[in-house]
Amino acid sequence: MQTFGSFLVSLVAASSLAAAAPAASNDGTFAVPAQYNANARLSGPAALAKIYTKYGKSLPQDLSQALLFEQHKVTSSAGAHPQDNDQYYTTPVEFGTPAQTIYMDLDTGSSDLWVFSNDTYADQVNGQKLYLPGHSSTAKRLPKLTWDAQYGDGSTSSGIVYSDVVSIGGAKVQNQAVESARNVSEQFATDARMSGVLGLAFGNLNTVKPTKQKTFFDNIMPSLKEPLFTVNLKHKADGTYKFGYIDPADHNGPIAYSPVNTTGGYWTWTSTGYAVGSKPFHKTPIINIADTGSSLMTVPGKIASAYYDTIPGARYEFLQGGFIFPCDAKLPDFTFGIDDKTRITIPGSLLNYAPAEGKDCYGGIQSSAFAGINIFGDVALKAALVVFDGGKTRIGWAPKQL
Repeated sequence: MQTFGSFLVSLVAASSLAAAAPAASNDGTFAVPAQYNANARLSGPAALAKIYTKYGKSLPQDLSQALLFEQHKVTSSAGAHPQDNDQYYTTPVEFGTPAQTIYMDLDTGSSDLWVFSNDTYADQVNGQKLYLPGHSSTAKRLPKLTWDAQYGDGSTSSGIVYSDVVSIGGAKVQNQAVESARNVSEQFATDARMSGVLGLAFGNLNTVKPTKQKTFFDNIMPSLKEPLFTVNLKHKADGTYKFGYIDPADHNGPIAYSPVNTTGGYWTWTSTGYAVGSKPFHKTPIINIADTGSSLMTVPGKIASAYYDTIPGARYEFLQGGFIFPCDAKLPDFTFGIDDKTRITIPGSLLNYAPAEGKDCYGGIQSSAFAGINIFGDVALKAALVVFDGGKTRIGWAPKQL
């Protein structure tokens, strides 16, 4: 992990939130890796189901059946689960004094910083690194606070809350709210490589009760050179999260911005339309959430159908709960608009998400018709440098070398 010199900036927090003192580098910037898991065993149905459950949506029957089929298919492989390795970008985060390094999912689609710990029920721990508050001289239990994240499949993750030092890339926040898991939903319990989630959405989405807590980004923002962070995910390679600055080396074209609607707490913005391959651009608003914690891209059903209608042999497969196509098919590019002029193109080569069954593969673009919510996950984010500007509540997209 890169080490930066630090300085403290006093922060007077609102009375309803935990007070925290941030420290960034001596120029108010820092960077951390988004480490790619090359051993990922990707499952299309599991990745799509994760979107449903994360956003509180009930699974449609065909997707539920697809998960059961997937479970049956893989249980002969050392007790594996279809969710295994679905989250394949993780970032080292340091907790406490002395520092405990734990690999986390930096998630723009949530606002809780929660972690597996020695408070977690033993039967839900499957190789995750545990946060040990009793081993940290700076950890303090916040006795009146609890947290409880509800998911669309009826499962929950919940627990108690501490305050402690949290550091990313050498940038520290004193008295950061750390949500220690007692109970963990199976979707997280089965992934040994990811030991928690560091939410980077807006604070009104935080689930701590009776008093919501500030996110790490909320707390570190006053000490940053610019109140933003960038996401530069790579295809089958390590990427980066950079805080406080936009690195010109990370993009090769202008950044186009779109305003963000923070009402729901998400990075919600509106794309101006889409194009499939070399076909004409269709101007139509696509309200979506930019979510680093989701793998797939979901779009309105008519747009998903328009994409797969151009691929010979592609079809919606009920046994897979989504669109599949022959693995040897040449996939068209998918383009989406940022403003009236700027467009981002996802190469077709990045839209083959995972093997499905036989000679078929699962598409990186899926329909949002049943969920009713459009998600621009890693499939879309990998195609650009993405700027999450908290100061101006906007999101920026710029082309980059792929």
